[in-house]
Amino acid sequence: MTGYQVTDPRTGEVLASYPSTPWTDAEKLIGEADAAYQDWRGLPAEDRAAILLRAAHLLRERSDELAAHASLEMGKPVASAAGEVGVVADIFEYYATAGPAMLATEAFTPMSGGAAEVRTEPVGLVLGVMPWNYPYYQLARLLAPNLLLGNAVMIKPAPACPRSAAALADVLREAGVPEHVSSVVLLDDADVARAIADPRVRGVSFTGSERVGRIIGETAGRHLKKAVLELGGSDPLLVLDTADAAATARTAYGSRLANMGQACNSPKRMIVTADAYDDFVAELVRLADAHAADPDLAPLASRAAAEQVGAQITRAVAQGATLHTGGLLSDVGAYVTPAVLTGVTPAMDLFTEEVFGPVLVVFRAETVDEAVDLANASPYGLGAAVFTADEQRAADVADRLDVGMVFVNCVEDSEPDLPFGGVKQSGFGRELGALGLLEFCNHKLVRRAAVS
Repeated sequence: MTGYQVTDPRTGEVLASYPSTPWTDAEKLIGEADAAYQDWRGLPAEDRAAILLRAAHLLRERSDELAAHASLEMGKPVASAAGEVGVVADIFEYYATAGPAMLATEAFTPMSGGAAEVRTEPVGLVLGVMPWNYPYYQLARLLAPNLLLGNAVMIKPAPACPRSAAALADVLREAGVPEHVSSVVLLDDADVARAIADPRVRGVSFTGSERVGRIIGETAGRHLKKAVLELGGSDPLLVLDTADAAATARTAYGSRLANMGQACNSPKRMIVTADAYDDFVAELVRLADAHAADPDLAPLASRAAAEQVGAQITRAVAQGATLHTGGLLSDVGAYVTPAVLTGVTPAMDLFTEEVFGPVLVVFRAETVDEAVDLANASPYGLGAAVFTADEQRAADVADRLDVGMVFVNCVEDSEPDLPFGGVKQSGFGRELGALGLLEFCNHKLVRRAAVS
């Protein structure tokens, strides 16, 4: 059983519980979504785009209300949650304005004469199995492009975030998305596999752990369903040279502690060349100490998440890593003070683990080659950031990094028009940008013979 429950991560108080959707009801909802898709796909893309644009406006109008849900469910500050809602509105607006042109039919003349065209068409109902760390943004990455394309989307939210998912569904409905074209279903884990197997579900998108991603990918493959898997990362931030190590450390710290470190593309491994290393680490320690003393320090999303991060820190220290500061787990709630770790080696568990919390792990590299080798010595390959004043060095290192995204002289970020996704155990497929629009589509060829 999954169990849907809203728990305040600040106190551990259970605020509400929701029953899972029985499979018989879920099966009926799948049928209704499939039927609604048939009408939705028949609308001109421009009409669907107009609805998405209305949704963007409503999201901005209701930012405070939506932010309150996310803050309560997973603990992020209201201002941070409102920022997330703003990004979501931007995603809907991007696909509303730029999307229809991306769906234009491509006409061409075949080598043997006649005429041909490739049409970009929807495929049907797509299931989204969603995480808790960004309860609106993660949904929007699937909803906006697929609704524009003409697909129907069924969302299974994270067990901790049913209210946020329902609130976003209400906005879409008011904007004009028909009932069942976009829906929320509180599936048990076992019923996710049954939904993927249903022939009316044509694809599945999952963001979450590698372990669950393997199960979902295997299930989708068994039933010949398209899958997009975003399975997290342990992204490196490489400081190859810098005129101000402390300033670069401040930039890195801000990126790592965004959402209290609970982001797949957070710089979880900082690789710093020898000349900047000491000043870089010292500034991180100063920032972490100041952050820990802040009365507005945010909790992690759950007590379980906090305990897992605490256990990773404890195990790393027991295996020989140096804890410079932080890593204290609160007695009540889900608080962990920001931690700075150095001396992590390949023999330690933390070298290959993803740490989903406020932990800054710093490696010292004597050369650029060593920095690149460290960056690539991870089972994950989501993204990376490279800081250097040498443009040629940046280009060379970007070529050598085995990741899906490289950001040069800026931290990793997500924008509506930039494709998001990775390689290796970070999964496959892309979200956002033009590529995100084309994951669950049928590139249909129509060939016409030459007129004799």
